[in-house]
Amino acid sequence: MPRNAALPTQPDTAPLVALIEDDPVMGQSVVDWLAVEGYRTQWFRTGAEAIGALGMRPPDAVICDIRLPDMSGEDIHRALAQQCGQVPMLFVTGFGDVAQAVRLMRAGAADYLTKPFDIDTLLERLEALLAPRWQRCGGLVLGTSPSIAAVERLLRRIAPIASTVLITGPSGSGKEVAARLLHAEGPHAEAPFIAVNCAAIPPDLLESEIFGHERGAFTGAAARHDGLAFRAGAGMLFLDEVAELPLALQAKLLRLLQERSFRRVGGSSDLPFRARIVAATNADLEARVAAGLFRADLFFRLAVIHVAMPPLRARGEDVLPLARRFLGEFAAAFGRPRRGLTSVAEAALLAYAFPGNIRELRNRMERAVALADGDWIGAADLFPERALAAPEADGGGTLAAARDAAERRAIAAALAACNGDVARAAERLDVSRSTMFEKVRRFALRTGSSQSEISD
Repeated sequence: MPRNAALPTQPDTAPLVALIEDDPVMGQSVVDWLAVEGYRTQWFRTGAEAIGALGMRPPDAVICDIRLPDMSGEDIHRALAQQCGQVPMLFVTGFGDVAQAVRLMRAGAADYLTKPFDIDTLLERLEALLAPRWQRCGGLVLGTSPSIAAVERLLRRIAPIASTVLITGPSGSGKEVAARLLHAEGPHAEAPFIAVNCAAIPPDLLESEIFGHERGAFTGAAARHDGLAFRAGAGMLFLDEVAELPLALQAKLLRLLQERSFRRVGGSSDLPFRARIVAATNADLEARVAAGLFRADLFFRLAVIHVAMPPLRARGEDVLPLARRFLGEFAAAFGRPRRGLTSVAEAALLAYAFPGNIRELRNRMERAVALADGDWIGAADLFPERALAAPEADGGGTLAAARDAAERRAIAAALAACNGDVARAAERLDVSRSTMFEKVRRFALRTGSSQSEISD
């Protein structure tokens, strides 16, 4: 990337933040930091410009200066509340406008910050405002790499229809998360999402678990049991590890799909089935069909629409964003604030193949957040089995660690010489502005007021 090139464009799945700010220095700084953190940004210099554009395309969140050249924060809030509905709005105010900020909060604004403010505080507030966006699919996201973005586009395209979906992919690649996203984006998102792991229930109990049973249907059936097919209602029945279904139960699942009805074990009448079925497997179903272990007619019924989840090793762009999201999630859950990943830890994550895919990444992040001694997650916290011979601060004995340490010193010196001006420091070191912002974040250099506080 040439020197002073623009920050990279974020994928369409990234959250869209509208920034309404007339100060060019403050506005550019916020836009740069948001890009580094993975957000898409629309920057408007006046209230009228923002109102004209956002009515056609509501963002996920709004950051707005409370005092603009053409209108007040209250004017903007009223206009955008009518156009954009419940989009959360974060207002930025000087000390003299706090009273207006309080009025805005009473009128429905989500939050406000007073100048000068720390960029980390802004990012934390923004993350909190956007939390409901991620909670729609269980608090998780699929990722932002081109391959997984294509999967998400497919899921959103088929969400409104009722066709059966088969999701395939290696264990831990996010098949259930994809199913939950499909459900959340569909017309029956408020109806139940019922999941069952077909490999985790003994075969002799699986039929009763899915279809239910009547009282007295077998020894121990003291009362009627509503199965998962009944409890799913008009929602979604997610059959994970569907390849493990016994052949006898495969026939009953085929009838469920064909006739949209089922009968409880020991029952005498059919019940309507209203849910959408989504199945998932890490097995090669076509090979199972050829071996006589899976019914061909059921396979074709399940695979009306096929969604293939790529392994994490094929989508390296997702490793660090997912790791940071898991870090934030577990730090909040455990009450153990962690500032981030060291550069050596990031390099270790990117170099690892993740045979357990996203599930393994999540588990490694959970363990690291729980057990790390300091504020920063290091490579030894993520991969304790490697038993690193030396602490990272001393270089860890690796050329990469020594290079990172030297790079950090050079960037810190350039920032000091430029009074914390990241853009000028980038020019001094002859690197792009986007590279400099990423290095500042990685090396935790945005701690002083000259580097991390934004004011008038």
